[in-house]
This record gives sequence, structure tokens and C-alpha cells, in this order.
Amino acid sequence: METKMFCYQCQETAGNKGCTINGVCGKTNVTSNLQDLLVFATKALSEVLRAARKEGIKISKEINHLVSENLFITITNANFDDEAIKNSIDNTFKVKKEIISQLKDTSSLSESAKYETVRENYDEAAKTVGFLSIENEDIRSLKALITFGLKGLAAYLHHANVLLAENEDIDIFLQSALADTLSDKSVDELIALTLETGKYGVDAMALLDGANTKAYGNPEITEVNIGVRKNPAILISGHDLRDLEMLLKQTEGTGVDVYTHSEMLPAHYYPAFKKYSHFAGNYGTAWYNQKEDFENFNGPVLLTTNCLVPPKESYKARVYTTGAVGFAGCTHIPGKIGEEKDFSIIIEHAKKCDSPKEIETGKIIGGFAHNQVLALADKVVEAVKSGAVKKFVVMAGCDGRQKSRSYYTEFAEKLPKDTVILTAGCAKYRYNKLNLGNIGGIPRVLDAGQCNDSYSLALIALKLKEVFNLDDINKLPIIYNIAWYEQKAAIVLLALLHLGVKNIHLGPTLPAFLSPNVTKVLVENFGIGGISSVDEDMKMFFGDSAESNGKITKDMIISDILKASPAAEAVFKEMGMMCLGCPASQAESLQDACDVHNVSVDEVLNKLNK
Repeated sequence: METKMFCYQCQETAGNKGCTINGVCGKTNVTSNLQDLLVFATKALSEVLRAARKEGIKISKEINHLVSENLFITITNANFDDEAIKNSIDNTFKVKKEIISQLKDTSSLSESAKYETVRENYDEAAKTVGFLSIENEDIRSLKALITFGLKGLAAYLHHANVLLAENEDIDIFLQSALADTLSDKSVDELIALTLETGKYGVDAMALLDGANTKAYGNPEITEVNIGVRKNPAILISGHDLRDLEMLLKQTEGTGVDVYTHSEMLPAHYYPAFKKYSHFAGNYGTAWYNQKEDFENFNGPVLLTTNCLVPPKESYKARVYTTGAVGFAGCTHIPGKIGEEKDFSIIIEHAKKCDSPKEIETGKIIGGFAHNQVLALADKVVEAVKSGAVKKFVVMAGCDGRQKSRSYYTEFAEKLPKDTVILTAGCAKYRYNKLNLGNIGGIPRVLDAGQCNDSYSLALIALKLKEVFNLDDINKLPIIYNIAWYEQKAAIVLLALLHLGVKNIHLGPTLPAFLSPNVTKVLVENFGIGGISSVDEDMKMFFGDSAESNGKITKDMIISDILKASPAAEAVFKEMGMMCLGCPASQAESLQDACDVHNVSVDEVLNKLNK
């Protein structure tokens, strides 16, 4: 079969090997190849920028922004517009040529850095610069892992730049690392660069976190309405809070409501947005359901970042794009960093539309970013010390359309009752509407926000490590069972590895771009693993206690009960079971101990589980 393209950057890539005809995401082979050329041109520009800095040439913020936005454009489900991608390639080659003309010495530049072609040849040139041009499988795998991690890093950096937050050290690393993927590097050198990418991923997340909270305040525990009102409305999706802010200001007093979709849900947690009475709630679920959600919404939809599914003709005229997003035939609203965008066209469109169709009712709760969780630190620590909370389960990451992802719903449902889920990203839609209850007032699903807010989960873990005076983050009662889909998840993974986190499990499948040898390195050095069935994984993570779903059962050993909950000692003494210090009695099952002491096992179980 002819290979018209090759892309394996997302979890849903064909056969978990690579898309070769058209992308599962909906992009054509032409679009995929053009994105490969844009990435290649951006790497070439980055090598030139590194050489320019060595000569003392000052690189402008606008050029730094060009590099990060180019990578953002090529993230899964962001831009499907071939002409827009070609325009970005044009601009990248133009800027590269201008910088080269300023260099005193070009002898150190690679042939890739000097490469030039014209727009008429882009389609053909694009077929020669993808990952398959790298012959060695392990080198290809590591360069892919680094490149995809850098795409995620660039996305976070771009979000921060939009809020006028800058850190040129991150830009310099991003460009240098991109340049390094063009050169001959050993496996060991590329592994080191992979971990360094994780370090700068943490820095980029911190920059974005600071930008968000400075602009909009620290997220607060918030109940978000998932029903609808009777007004015409605009649905905003993606991640860009600045776009939302401009839209809310411009719709104020117009009679048009604004609803969030998918990854924009956590905007409701920020204090700055709560003053807008027409900020109505969240509509629908994760990105992959948007064909149904957008159809039902009736009004126009604004896509601010990645997660666009090629729209159906029935609602395509209601889809607007902005920023890095694009789709041929959809109206694109322009606006550079620092500019005020004009959303009047989408507002006027909304006024002519019916109000949203109601698809569900009720409320969901979120807002558990690091500041809010740390404010509850005393309660959380006490719950851990008392045994009320045995483990935290990080179930962050991305959702997707594969049926196998129902695993995460079932996993959440079967978790022992003494566990708390820490989440960020659209993976939460698999379980954030389940009634999982709370533990002593602590909800069993703590939603920190977007995938952009995964930094919160890292900060929470580091704070708990400090509070419990541990010398290793892996000694915390935290399990990592993460769903991944695209390149933002890649940088989150690398960031966690940089922080020293081990035994992270990824699903539904391990990335196709990991070669067997690279996978072996990750398994041996970091304990990276996949997932299997829910029941098997429950036993792996929790042992036999998973079978009882967190409850004490009559066949459990007395010593295990006491380890799991020191408070059980008082119950045993209350029931007249006084010989707990005897090694023989601690090795007995609860049933055997009750029989020896002639007490009702059911009565003891009831008291223990209460």
C-alpha cells in the first residue's frame, strides 16, 4: 500500500503504528505533509537563530513567538487549513533568510538550515522531511519524542505569551533543542535532551500558571451549571483564556450568553470570570463529541486552540476559528499577541440563532488547583494520617473517541472508597459526572483544570512530599494512571520524569513513536507501563483490597486491617478483642478472630467500615 503520509504523534494513530493514507484526526495526507514541512522549516530557522545568538544578534519576541506558534499549528486537531499552513511556511523561510543575511559566518550551518524552496514545490518537498527520513529506529523514536514534547512545551509557552508573560530562557532552549533534532546525536545524548525537555516543560507550565493566576486570580472551588438558558449563545472551546476574556467583554449587555465546551470548562473556576452574569455554564463533554455537541448547541462556536474535529456541513458555517486553529471554509478571526480581537461577527451571528438545545441538567464541581488544595492542606493531611484517604490516583490527561477509553470510567467506579482522584485535562469527562461522593468533605474527584494546569498536580505532590517530610516523591501514596492523546500529554509525561516521578502508567496504548529499545529504557529507568483490564490493574495498584472496593472484609488479616486503619484498634478493644499484641492473633483473619472471641463478625465489620 502506498504511503502518502506518515504521522504517529497521537494516541489514535492507525493500528497504533502510524497514519499513512489520511490522518485518523481528519487531516488529509497533503495537510500532514505540509505540517511536516512547517516543522522542518521551524527547526531550520531555530538552528539559524542559535547561530545568530552566538554572534550576539538580538532575537525579537515576535520571532520567538513565530517558532512556538508554528509548532502549535502542527499539534493534533489544531489546523487543517493548507493555505494557512503554507503562509506560515512562507513566513518562516522569509525570516530565516533575513537572519542568515545578518550572520558574519555561515560555515557552521547544516544543509538543513540552509535549505530553501518555493511555495510551488511545498507539496513535493514536504514528502522528504518527515520522520521516516531518519533511518535508525531508536534515533527516530527519540527525536520524535523530543519533537512532540517540544510541541507541547510550545503550546504552553504560547498560552503564556498571549497573556504577555515571557521567559526567553525557555525560547532559547526550545529553539536549541529543535536544532539538535536536525543534527547527528547519539542515543545517550538524545536521552539527556529528552529529560532536559521535561525540565523546561515544568518551567513553561510554571510560567503559564503564573500568567493565568495573575490575570484571572487563583481558581476556586466552583459548581458549574451544565444545563441551558433560553438566550441565544456562543460556545467557546479550546484553552485560550484571553480569547474568552475578550469574548465575555464584547458580549456583555448584548443578550448573548457564553458557554464553555470541553477544555474551556475550568475557566469557570477563575474569580475574574464570575462577574459576568451571561457566563452561563458548560455545554457537552470532551472534544471528540463535538459533532453532536455543536449540532445541538444551535449557536456559533469559537475554537481558540487545538481539539477541532473536521466539522459537519450541517453546522460548519457556525464554526469560527482563531489563533493557531484553522479549517478551510470556516471564518477565521485574526489577532496577534497583544491585540484586541474583534468578535462582532460571531456575536451578530449568535443573535440570529436559537438558544441551545438542553442535553443534560445539573452541576459539576471543580476548581481544585494547587492554591485551593494547599488551602485545604490540613484537612488533606489529617485524612491521610487517619487512614480516611489511603491513596491519591492521578487520572489526568486527554480523552478520546476509542471505545477502550471506557476503561477510565470503570476504573474510577471501581476505585476503593478511600481513594481520591486528582485530575486535569479532558480525561475527567470520563468520570467527573459520576457520583463518587467525598471523604470527610474532600470530594473524591479533585479537578485542577485544563491539561495546561497539570502543573498544579505536580505542585500538590511536591507539597505533600514536604509536609510528610519524605526524601522521595515516589514514597507518597500517589498512583499515576494517565490517559494520553496528543503532544501536550507528551510534555506532561516528560515533566513528571524530570521531577523524578516513577511508575507512571499510560493508556489506552503506549505511544507508537516509542521503539522497543526506547520503551525498554523508559521501563527500566522510570517504571513506565501500560494498562490492561480494570480488574487486573486494580490488583496491581491496590492488591487484594481492591476486591473489597476499600471496605474491610471478614477474610482480611488482622494485621493488614490495623496497618490500613490504626483507628481499628479502638473498635477491636470495644468489642472485647483485647489480645491484639499477640503475633498469632494478628495473623488471623477477622472471621477467625471473631469466632475465637465469640463476637459477631457482621457487627465488627459494620463498626470497622463506619
